[in-house]
Amino acid sequence: MAKGKKWVLVKHFDGLPKRTDLEIQEFDIPELKDGDILLQSVVLTVDPYMRAWARSMKTGDTMIGEILGKVTESKDPQIKVGEHALIRAGWVTHAVVPGKNTLKIPDLPEGVPLSLCLGTLGMPGLTAYFGLFNACEVKPTDTVYVNAAAGAVGSVVGQIAKIQGCKVIGCAGSDEKVKYLKDELGFDEAYNYKVVTPDKLPAELKKLAPNGIDVFFENVGGEASSVVYSFMNKHGRAGICGAISSYNSPGNTIPKVTEFIFHTIYNSIRIQGFLVTDFYAKRDEALKEMAQWVKEGKLKYRECKFEGFESMYDAFMALFTGKNIGKVVINL
Repeated sequence: MAKGKKWVLVKHFDGLPKRTDLEIQEFDIPELKDGDILLQSVVLTVDPYMRAWARSMKTGDTMIGEILGKVTESKDPQIKVGEHALIRAGWVTHAVVPGKNTLKIPDLPEGVPLSLCLGTLGMPGLTAYFGLFNACEVKPTDTVYVNAAAGAVGSVVGQIAKIQGCKVIGCAGSDEKVKYLKDELGFDEAYNYKVVTPDKLPAELKKLAPNGIDVFFENVGGEASSVVYSFMNKHGRAGICGAISSYNSPGNTIPKVTEFIFHTIYNSIRIQGFLVTDFYAKRDEALKEMAQWVKEGKLKYRECKFEGFESMYDAFMALFTGKNIGKVVINL
């Protein structure tokens, strides 16, 4: 029987994931049933949510994640061998799945890599799109603030907001990333949060957002976010996408947050948590619009590439050590 490989959680993470918390194991690739397809992974992805999700996993479980795979065998009459598809199958080299459960690859502009289906034209890009339009109801007159702005989601948030005519402020973890945001992606303002620490942030935001903040796209959480809420305007909107600052807390504890609540009350701020899948009924329509922006050069992208299945852990850690600019992908 043919073999595949998978990354398995053998010990729950405590703080930053350790290489010894994960193990590569072989598995037998099962026979296909009617309606099934066999996908061979072409590109894999790592995303911050995987660290948070691991809290609810059991040891022995395959690490969660989406794959972009090539169909090498099919018992689904609607899907042909040689086609590509997306599915949440985990960190695996091969997956036998019902063809009806896969997502189709969107039509890509000429010259755009397939891997973009896991980034700007995939889950992260759609998270930015739906978070801005549906959760935050962004308007052209808004001042938009986004943290983790050089990442896969944040970089798209800022660019879409600019396309809509907004003023955009972002923060990132290095001077190189700040330069990328302003010079390449067109952010109006950006700063290095390792230099502008929470105690210095009020003075910085007074300069960068003298008229306040209307939309807060939240990817990080923590003390700095409480400061941002204090600068939000009446009837501001906050879209809660993630809280990466707490994902690696020792003992898997989740920090308590209370300070920002007072600002949300007094300024009638609306806070909307969301999952990208909440809006997947509009996925095709959104991807068509975003692909056109990519084609026109309005929506730029950068990938942080790793090579080979064995590099999954290193790719994962790049998310939490600030080594990546843009989307982290793993080519097999």
